[in-house]
Amino acid sequence: MTLLADLPTPARAALERLLAGNRRFVDGTAQNPHQDVARRAELATGQRPFAVIFGCSDSRVAAEIVFDQGLGDLFVVRTAGQTVGAEVLGSIEYGVVVLGAALVVVLGHDGCGAVRAAVEAHDTGDTPPGFLRDLVERLVPEVRAAHARGETDVDEIGRAHVLGTADRLVQRSRLLAERVAAGEAAVVGLRYALAEGRAEIVEPDRRGEPVPSGRRP
Repeated sequence: MTLLADLPTPARAALERLLAGNRRFVDGTAQNPHQDVARRAELATGQRPFAVIFGCSDSRVAAEIVFDQGLGDLFVVRTAGQTVGAEVLGSIEYGVVVLGAALVVVLGHDGCGAVRAAVEAHDTGDTPPGFLRDLVERLVPEVRAAHARGETDVDEIGRAHVLGTADRLVQRSRLLAERVAAGEAAVVGLRYALAEGRAEIVEPDRRGEPVPSGRRP
């Protein structure tokens, strides 16, 4: 993932736009932009979103709402627990390479059911049925790594999962990695608090541990 200090100008502007929208959402002053008939007509022939949001499918974390954006602003990809597969990578590449978004945000949240299920599966050995098992098994390695570091809190593991996912996107997608290396795109992690509605930046500290921006040691 890209450290805040290294964000290229277009990605920084996109992040500031997202955070400004989130502040409006938190304060109850949302503008609900780009949601009228004129905007719908304007986008009928194409789109140019300013950011890609890769988030959890949780119904309480709808990106356009929590960041106070509208039609055509965000290219949103969602899976439970923001688990990564080929479809996710292809979708994110489309948002960056084809549509020209300068910023990719990995959006996690507290109280994530998928992360909790992975912790329970790791600790008890019991896995859920059907394709839920596949989803949980993708998260178990990060739970195992977190336990090895002495982390057992579900939300702390979820925060580490945001960082791990951001790194994984760049490691697995050559197209995304090339654009990050060229300064044409950036990948950052955000964490959404369900009760407060606030999205905070998550960065690794010097020991590689995740800490919210502005709280560095």
